[in-house]
Amino acid sequence: MEHKLSMIPAQKHIALVAHDGKKQAMVDWCANHVNILSGHSLSATGTTGNLIEAKTGLEITKLLSGPMGGDQQLGAKIAEQRVDMLIFFWDPLSSQPHDPDVKALLRLAAVWNIPVACNEATADMLMTSTFMDSELPRQQPDYKAYLQNRLS
Repeated sequence: MEHKLSMIPAQKHIALVAHDGKKQAMVDWCANHVNILSGHSLSATGTTGNLIEAKTGLEITKLLSGPMGGDQQLGAKIAEQRVDMLIFFWDPLSSQPHDPDVKALLRLAAVWNIPVACNEATADMLMTSTFMDSELPRQQPDYKAYLQNRLS
């Protein structure tokens, strides 16, 4: 597949997801970064979003709970280029009944080349990046060229 250069905007749409064993860590992390996060657009899977919003007052677009389709909703937003960054605190020590959805979400983030943090240390590094408040150039699949080549 061909690729093209595109820009992740200065004001980012950030998706927030946390497995049950990591929800409190996500809430605490968001509370510690509320000043940065408040300058961006936020979406989260249902339960995680409700917990973050209650503790921080951040405005969050809440989707379905992850196991009920929220992970897939976020994956669709990534494929539609409506998510610029994924912060996903997953629990590597617990099995997840919706593991295929989780893997699909992470796969789409890799396909569309968006920044992903799967733990607090990486999320902290993203928040302190000089690109957090500026555009970030990135290569991404050229889907229009893919369709043209496929149909011709």
